[in-house]
Amino acid sequence: MHVLFVEPAFPRNQRDFVRALHSVGARVTGIGESSFEALDGELRHWLYRYEHVSSVTNEAALLATVKRCQAREWVDRLESTVEAHTLGVARVREACSIPGTSVRTAFLCRDKPAMKDALREAGIPCAQSTGATSAAEVREFAARVGYPLIIKPRDAAGAAGTYRVAKAEELENAIRSSGVERGAGVAVEEFIEGHEGFYDTLSVEGHALHDFVSHYYPNVLEAMRTRWISPQVISTNRMNSPDYVQLKEMGARVIQALGIGTSATHMEWFFGPKGLKFSEIGCRPPGVRVWDLYSAGNDFDLYREWAHAIVHGRAEKQPSRGYSAGMIAVRPECDGVITGYDGMEKIQERFGGNIIDCHLPPPGTATQPVSAGYMANAWLRLKHPDYDELRRIMNFVGETLKVRARPN
Repeated sequence: MHVLFVEPAFPRNQRDFVRALHSVGARVTGIGESSFEALDGELRHWLYRYEHVSSVTNEAALLATVKRCQAREWVDRLESTVEAHTLGVARVREACSIPGTSVRTAFLCRDKPAMKDALREAGIPCAQSTGATSAAEVREFAARVGYPLIIKPRDAAGAAGTYRVAKAEELENAIRSSGVERGAGVAVEEFIEGHEGFYDTLSVEGHALHDFVSHYYPNVLEAMRTRWISPQVISTNRMNSPDYVQLKEMGARVIQALGIGTSATHMEWFFGPKGLKFSEIGCRPPGVRVWDLYSAGNDFDLYREWAHAIVHGRAEKQPSRGYSAGMIAVRPECDGVITGYDGMEKIQERFGGNIIDCHLPPPGTATQPVSAGYMANAWLRLKHPDYDELRRIMNFVGETLKVRARPN
């Protein structure tokens, strides 16, 4: 099989998808923004061919490149795994009659108001929402639905550009900051109270081949705005728990409602006083390298499973469910320059056997802001056969590890 893969070099874990495709026998032509000479030797070895484009989000350039590849030889698949690439790649895919995620599906997974309209039409509970391009539309929605509300870009990923507003003054600040009063398109949603997590699948022809449930501690908006918090993401190995039956059933309905075929999926959910509600849906893998956690917790290579699904239409292995696996981010005490760490020796002594890997930027490294995300500064990834014990260990890490820094 000949697979065109969009942007094999950035971000860094993109190379794992290329590695996996190569390992299951695919010929992989990479389409990316780096020069071929800038790719590392291992990545060059995995690639059959490479096509350089100035920007992979330039649809005209991407279309011309794909057509050039088709003129040279048969192309079976055109794949991308980054949120910002999915819709443009889908348009090129349909223009070139290549199988894969449709424009409709990619659009619904990028445009938040349209996504929620489609979910509601299918009877899937989600927050009240609307799309707005004016301050008046935002104010009308607030008057009708009440506070608190969420305002964010229509095609936002994660918590980027997201505002939580609880009163009229905060609403006016969000209107100014979001750009909606100047005509920028935004999604306006009812704020859903409750615990936040995500349900991910690797699906083939609309059916989940593998599935995983993860939890946020605390919810993302709070985690991305509070320095002292060491936020956690934990994947559970208790997939047969009755607590997840409704989540799995709703996830299957989401896949059908959005027309997702053979693809990774990422589905954010909340559970609280109003029950289970779905939030954002992506037809791509989750961010912050969560697939590494799934692989470590299940004694298999999920990237290779994805490649096997793309190339052969089936699973190669089954997940062991041997471990719960999690990641904890530890923020510097202030913005500036990292000067050192306290507590890592104690963590290694007590729980070194549970550490999958870690990233501790060396002293002298400039800090990244809290809003930059879970992997922007220091982080550890850990596993344990018992979910509750892993939570205890990760809490210990968050309380013990200190990232020392000095202001610039």
